[in-house]
Amino acid sequence: MKKNLLLITLLLLGFITKAQKFDDLAQTPPMGWNSWNKFACNVSDEMLRDIADAMVSSGMKDAGYEYIVVDDCWHGERDSLGFIHENKEHFPSGIKATIDYIHSKGLKFGIYSCAGAETCAGKPGSRGHEFQDALTYAQWGVDYLKYDWCNTENINAIGAYTTMRDALYAAKRPVVFSLCEWGDNKPWEWGAEVGHLWRTTGDIYDCFDCEEDHGTWSSWGVMKILDMQDGLREFAGPGHWNDPDMMEVGNGGMTTNEDRAHFSMWCMLASPLIAGNDLTNMSEETLTILTNKEAIAVNQDSLGIQGFKFADKDSLETWFKPLSEGNWAVCFLNRSAEAKDIEFDWKTKVYDEFAKRDLDAAETSYEILDIWTNQKMGKTKKVLKTEVPSHDVVMLKLSKK
Repeated sequence: MKKNLLLITLLLLGFITKAQKFDDLAQTPPMGWNSWNKFACNVSDEMLRDIADAMVSSGMKDAGYEYIVVDDCWHGERDSLGFIHENKEHFPSGIKATIDYIHSKGLKFGIYSCAGAETCAGKPGSRGHEFQDALTYAQWGVDYLKYDWCNTENINAIGAYTTMRDALYAAKRPVVFSLCEWGDNKPWEWGAEVGHLWRTTGDIYDCFDCEEDHGTWSSWGVMKILDMQDGLREFAGPGHWNDPDMMEVGNGGMTTNEDRAHFSMWCMLASPLIAGNDLTNMSEETLTILTNKEAIAVNQDSLGIQGFKFADKDSLETWFKPLSEGNWAVCFLNRSAEAKDIEFDWKTKVYDEFAKRDLDAAETSYEILDIWTNQKMGKTKKVLKTEVPSHDVVMLKLSKK
């Protein structure tokens, strides 16, 4: 412990002139899994090892998922010097042993803390212990930190998150920093200098288009959260992403159509793809959605530009996302309870003011791939005519040829 205190002192003396976030991380939206949506406080060494095994055996690792993130309730108590320890009952060999196992699978490990004195579940938060916690995480081998915003007692958000950013940097282990600030203090306006992704809303809820009222706060269905992303795309890009929260795909509250629409829109938004279901017990439909190669490629495109809503008529929305190499993704989202017919003329003027990109299909011929059926649909010379099922999407990739 004396060694740790000496290290803390040295970190505090040395960080001031060098403080920053770790660059060159999260150049595409992070992909992984988080325990909260399915397991809440029921976290343990055994469960996390099982999830890691399933991420590998299911093919999700090969699809690009790499972070296993334990959310709230892994905590034990702080010792007499203020250093945090894991819950010994749930992590009998220590959480570092869990992390070592996950690393042995070629995966990375994420941990959870909170800017307040207590986490949202009443466990020890990091307020006043930021440098101690950052040093502990570095010694354990943590690769990702989700940092929540409960019990913060009116402290300044920018200051609180910047303090933890500086602590992580001083500990000298590169860590992706996820600001779970709920959008209360417009983190998109300042988050790029502090972290690698920031929550834009309150918590997600496992339904297509609803609100769960908790009295003093609400959880939001997928479509509610989608609407809250309006006006935020200009703030996102490589190394700094808008985060509309973890996914609910496969958790049972939505139909397969709705899960597919949810995943598609998170891909169009260049959102972090953080699964929240039980990876050890997935249906084929869920696994097919979560591992769709072409949809993930849209999300992970190196250009790093978030998609935008081009049109909205009679509950049918048309979204475009500029991709690298002059390509585009297009998603027709049907929010209604009835199927909708599409008749889209590719000669329609589509210009992205933010990206300074013109689709210009009147002059340029694109080959069309249906991302969910993996079927080629000809070229953009012809008007697109198809049907979008209720609460579902038709998602296309337009490739320049």
